[in-house]
Amino acid sequence: MIPSPLRALFLCCAIGTIAGCAPGPYQGAMEAVEPGGHYAAMEDGDITLPAVDPQYLVEPNRMTQVAYKGPEEPGTIVVDPYAKFLYFVEGPGQATRYPIAVGREGRGFSGSATIQRKVEWPGWTPTANMLRTEPEVYGPFRGGIPGGVASPLGARALYLYRNGRDTRFRIHGTNDMASIGNSSTAGCIRLFNQDIIDLYNRAPMGTRVVVRTYDESVALEDPQYVNRGVELPPTIVDPDVIYAAVEEQKLRKAQ
Repeated sequence: MIPSPLRALFLCCAIGTIAGCAPGPYQGAMEAVEPGGHYAAMEDGDITLPAVDPQYLVEPNRMTQVAYKGPEEPGTIVVDPYAKFLYFVEGPGQATRYPIAVGREGRGFSGSATIQRKVEWPGWTPTANMLRTEPEVYGPFRGGIPGGVASPLGARALYLYRNGRDTRFRIHGTNDMASIGNSSTAGCIRLFNQDIIDLYNRAPMGTRVVVRTYDESVALEDPQYVNRGVELPPTIVDPDVIYAAVEEQKLRKAQ
């Protein structure tokens, strides 16, 4: 069972990206989600990840095997920030598709890069731009949040480089389950924590990542998915809840 501060954290979701609990405007069919399946609660080291609530797994918001029409070779990650999907290409005409949330930074990048850094349970610090433009949201967290249940970067992070330089583009997890399938004001590309752990294990260092343009999305995606989701406004989160979760995690680790 998740302790009370941690439970509050997961219910409140992640910093700066929270909105209502309803999925975006695309309303697919609700199907039963297997209780012990991929999105069930899981132990990851000394951290317990909660199960993903079925309300956030409405089709197409779940990991699935799909037919793939793109030209990329097996082993490539393809991000479509407009359809809110990430693909791991497995073979000619086949891929695993993950639903994603897309932040402002995620919409400002296209083309290809490679994964040159991988981190389990990464910590997070707001950027100078975040502090300048939304001090009421990010100011209380200027000192950063260490890796763990409270970090907005979730369970794993993949860092993309181009020509040996950090692009500042990240693919990472999230504790803001309601954001998946939508856009937000901050962040890059976010997946359910269960999904980013799966992708992290599949994608070795040096994996090529391709981020589609809008024209590529229109050409390759099912028209019903292009531009799916809504723009989520930032929501102020109580820093006491966040840092209570950080302290509780430290106590649990010390026991």
